[in-house]
Amino acid sequence: MHTASLLTIYMVLLFAGGGEAKPNEHKNKKPKQVVPSIECNTRAGKISHPEFIAKCPARCRETKEPVYGTGIYASISSICNAAIHGGIITNSGGKVIVKKMAGQVPYKGSLSHGVRSLSLPKWRESFIVSVGKLNKGVMYPSTLEYTTTRPPEAATREFKSILATAVPPVLPQTTTTPPEPPTTTVITTTTSTTMPTTTPFSPSTSTAKPRAVVHKTRDAGSSHPYFASLAAAASARQAKDSQGEGPAQAFRSSSTLLSRNAPRTHPGLRRQDAGSAPRRSPGALPGPAAKSASSPRGSQQAVQSNPTSRSGDPDNSRKTPAEVSHTAVEFTDAWKPEGSPLDSGFGSREQDSLLRVSEPISQGNPNCKVDIAFLMDGSWSIGKRRFKIQKDFLSEVSQVINVGVAGPMMGIIQYGDDPVTEFSLKSHTSSRELKTAIEKIAQKGGLSNAGKALAYINKHFFADANGNRGGAPNVAVVLVDGWPTDRVEEASRLARESGINIFFVTIEGPDDTEKQNVVEANFVEKAVCRTSGFFSLAVPSWFNLRKAVQPLVKRVCDTDRLVCSKTCLNANDIAFVIDGSSSVGTGNFRTVLQFVANVTREFEISDTDTRIGAVQYTYEQRLEFAFSQHSTKAEVLAAIKRINYWSGGTSTGAAITFAAEQLFSKSKPNKRKIMIVITDGRSYDDVRAPALAVQRSGVIAYSIGIAWAAQEELEYIATDPDKEHSFFVDEFDNLYKYVPKIINNICQEFNSQPRN
Repeated sequence: MHTASLLTIYMVLLFAGGGEAKPNEHKNKKPKQVVPSIECNTRAGKISHPEFIAKCPARCRETKEPVYGTGIYASISSICNAAIHGGIITNSGGKVIVKKMAGQVPYKGSLSHGVRSLSLPKWRESFIVSVGKLNKGVMYPSTLEYTTTRPPEAATREFKSILATAVPPVLPQTTTTPPEPPTTTVITTTTSTTMPTTTPFSPSTSTAKPRAVVHKTRDAGSSHPYFASLAAAASARQAKDSQGEGPAQAFRSSSTLLSRNAPRTHPGLRRQDAGSAPRRSPGALPGPAAKSASSPRGSQQAVQSNPTSRSGDPDNSRKTPAEVSHTAVEFTDAWKPEGSPLDSGFGSREQDSLLRVSEPISQGNPNCKVDIAFLMDGSWSIGKRRFKIQKDFLSEVSQVINVGVAGPMMGIIQYGDDPVTEFSLKSHTSSRELKTAIEKIAQKGGLSNAGKALAYINKHFFADANGNRGGAPNVAVVLVDGWPTDRVEEASRLARESGINIFFVTIEGPDDTEKQNVVEANFVEKAVCRTSGFFSLAVPSWFNLRKAVQPLVKRVCDTDRLVCSKTCLNANDIAFVIDGSSSVGTGNFRTVLQFVANVTREFEISDTDTRIGAVQYTYEQRLEFAFSQHSTKAEVLAAIKRINYWSGGTSTGAAITFAAEQLFSKSKPNKRKIMIVITDGRSYDDVRAPALAVQRSGVIAYSIGIAWAAQEELEYIATDPDKEHSFFVDEFDNLYKYVPKIINNICQEFNSQPRN
């Protein structure tokens, strides 16, 4: 009996103890790491965490989201494409760990795993990516915090509001709203959008601090008599215009207060009389002294009117009739870009959805098949009349060039503080439609940030979705009043490397006394496709702009001279000279062919783009296929796959001579000639003389040696410098590692060619 009671008590205690243990066991269980998902276009700089884990979706490589750098990437890079570029994940997606670092100088671009990264001189922040494998005891954020900066227009409103408190207002006063401060949004599985709110704001009580401005000619709060004289003159001009006296201004007037950078009284209102204004001093606060105070000509015009102005042009005080009459269009070179116009948010005013009266689709001029983007200057310095002249010029160009689906297609971007697409390449298919659309364009205002506009067209405008046809050269024509207010060099270089032919049309460019005010000296030469003068037009006056129509149309339609359409991937004749000797063996020979195919895949193949030829050799030589034999990438890859292993001796010198005679003698004059020799042993004949002869004929020679290849022979074959053109691989299976290196070298050499 006692035994049964003790057993019962023991069992009760046992169950009670087990029941208490379960909650502790559950309590000590480690939480599971939740991996948040990101999009292909998510950039590391937009996420506030210094280190985090994320999951990339599949097929990011096809989005071509930009990547800057190699190994260490600029924070404006796509996280997922950087991970693919670094070999961390494949195009199928996957988990990655991102760790941020300090900025680098510079970032070097490269081609890796099917993703081409771009070069960048410097950036403020970097990051590295690693395999998304969780370490024991390490937990990453389960949700990502995205930082959003205020939009560009908010910063502009702050800048103009500050200026309004310093300069005596001339136009009717209205209230403005302060910009929104930076906000942080926590992204969860449910996404919501919060609209920014504004509060009443009085300039007299504003506590906003002005942004730092370099090279100010005068503080905005200065009480210099010059400001008072401009204010009085502008008041008189406004009163005169309100009475209907005189037309809108077409020249920069000395009697107008508002400059290129002058503030609007309200962000949503346009000035009643934009007029023409003094050009700005680079980096100076927007204001009436922007240009006039910087040049003798401007300062004289600022305090007195010109009594000799032409009849009908009362504001023509900037140039006398002697300056503007009987002046031919001059073609000169000059240009320059901005250091990093890369990470900006741009708006778009696509009008594709507007209903239009259906009409037969125009075929256009088949002798001018180009895709053209006109970048029109919408800055305040132009004034209403000159902006109308600019629209008339574009309308006439569209008529003369004869737009149509089988000829030229034309789109327009207007730029001021930021660029905006007025209409894309596919929006209008005839000159008649274009003329109507151009007439409806309203002036945007702001600065003349041509560098931002060039970065925009490179990233967004020339896309297949916007009507880019691929087979037609891309052309960008930049119209600029005077000079840009930002740098254009870096943005132009990236655009040129993407195959965009950049033209500059400069109207009333800086004279000798004004060049000191230009943000970037020689900005035209630094921007255009080539510095030969073909890609630049200097128009001395807005009233002479019409004379530039015919010269400009003739140049953009001369497709043989649009050399910037040629890139490192579409402008080559490449000959593979393949060792088929007995020492290679059947299996290794197939590995060599796979390497040849992998290199070929990186190029754009067609009759007019890169062409591929192949020679196999032993003691003898055999032409496998010529440059002109296959015109598509699929055909070339199929031809490579069909090459049969030959077997025999090794006469590399004779094979080089054979390739020169059978392939390069039939190469097109405008093609870069490239020879890639692949061998696994020492040649039985001399390679020096044949290699020297082919190099003297303009062929760039690469040598790839495997296993028993002789190092000195590889160096003789390769173009100098040897280390950039000669490679040695210990075994055939490692050939694939040199595909990115060869492509990168070919592109670096192409992009380093002189631009003249």
